[in-house]
Amino acid sequence: MDWRAILEAEGQIDDMAEAETRRGARRRRRRAEPSGAEGPSGVKGRSGVERRSGVEGEWEAPDGEGQHPDAFATRSRVEPRRRRRRDRVAEPSQLTTPHLALLRAPRSAAAARPLAGEIRVATYNVHRWTGLNGRSRPDPARAGFVISELDADVIALQEVLRPLRGDDPLEVLAEALGLHVIYATTRVHKRGELGNAILSRWPIHGVSMLDLSFSRLEKRLAVAAQFKEDGVELDVVATHLALADRTRHRQVQSLLEHPRLARTPTLLMGDMNAWRRCKATRALDGLDEHRNLAWPPSFPSASPVLALDRIYARNVELLDVSVHASRAARRASDHLPVVARVALS
Repeated sequence: MDWRAILEAEGQIDDMAEAETRRGARRRRRRAEPSGAEGPSGVKGRSGVERRSGVEGEWEAPDGEGQHPDAFATRSRVEPRRRRRRDRVAEPSQLTTPHLALLRAPRSAAAARPLAGEIRVATYNVHRWTGLNGRSRPDPARAGFVISELDADVIALQEVLRPLRGDDPLEVLAEALGLHVIYATTRVHKRGELGNAILSRWPIHGVSMLDLSFSRLEKRLAVAAQFKEDGVELDVVATHLALADRTRHRQVQSLLEHPRLARTPTLLMGDMNAWRRCKATRALDGLDEHRNLAWPPSFPSASPVLALDRIYARNVELLDVSVHASRAARRASDHLPVVARVALS
């Protein structure tokens, strides 16, 4: 891992967003004004052939010699490929992001501990179901095995990839483990929807989502699940914060100022991208129940040095925090799961 590149990127996120916006505007202008344009009556293409505006399929040679002999042949070769490409991207581009995408209960629910008392929670960045096998060969079963090893009552997942076609690994995993699941899409990836999820042994009584996309370059969100049992309430928030310090601080402020966080016992879990101390981490460390516990390093999984994945608590007692570093966990993702024991009165 090139940490120097990460340090340089942190201060350049906003500049990259501005540059990308300008490049996109230039590309749109070039597409709208093809080379060789000669005013409103006709438009010249790259081959110098003039197409009449408003007449489909009719072409003229620039010197008025009639139809160009290669015009229709060229169009027949190029246009179908362009249409096929548009057809491929039309479906994902129609999805609005971020958005809530899944709320599902298992056919046979796993046995759950009482909500009042000591419970076990975890956060895990599954890295699109890829680890040492690489992005071209995702292996959801391996990450699912790691999740089963955690034996947690509630699990927050980040970078969850749900393919646009075929079986959904998240639903298959939740059903196999007998867990309730909610999922919110952060953005549409070329291989499917990418977002955050929460798995739970308890039924989910309420769901909410907070859009944290304060940067044009990075789409981010937080998804929350509300649990109730015998008069005891618990909110669990799963999130994946931004890389840039300024954006991450704004995201943390939005989370801490949410009215439910002030009055309801809450666990905030996820990939905080807290690779150094900053305003965002100082604000989160101010939560009363943190007790200055040392955050275990969880990234990269093969030899962890950074404590990116964390579990914060408000009005909940955080007893201990540890990293799950099994052999399978070191291979299933570039992050290790972080597990905590918490107590609700």
